[in-house]
Amino acid sequence: MKKIGCLNSELSYVIAKLGHFDTLTIGDCGLPVPPGVQRIDLAVTYGVPPFWEVFKVVDAEAKFQKVTIAREAEVQNPQFWEKVHEWAQKNHIEVAVVEHNELKRLSASSVAVVRTGECQPYCNVVLESNVSF
Repeated sequence: MKKIGCLNSELSYVIAKLGHFDTLTIGDCGLPVPPGVQRIDLAVTYGVPPFWEVFKVVDAEAKFQKVTIAREAEVQNPQFWEKVHEWAQKNHIEVAVVEHNELKRLSASSVAVVRTGECQPYCNVVLESNVSF
């Protein structure tokens, strides 16, 4: 058994397989998962697990170069918007802002969509993997 890090076997496996430019989507409990994309469903009930708890684990185990978020989050969920931008700035990660429908379209090319129990609006990101060297 792993001692630290991501204990969910599906999520751990997907993170380990990420290559440069691969994307991983982390979403709230309402984000649709496109047909053909692996669903890693972590949602237990509303709010459990919260988006940021899942995000912290993924961020600790992978390196990213770009994060895509929905433009609607700026107005509908300003705390989320601000936190994503702070994280990106601190880690020198590019932020792409698109309409929510475009984010959903982009998730169709992700290696997986991770469903959290988050129920705040627009708590969804598409993370683009970087190399760690």
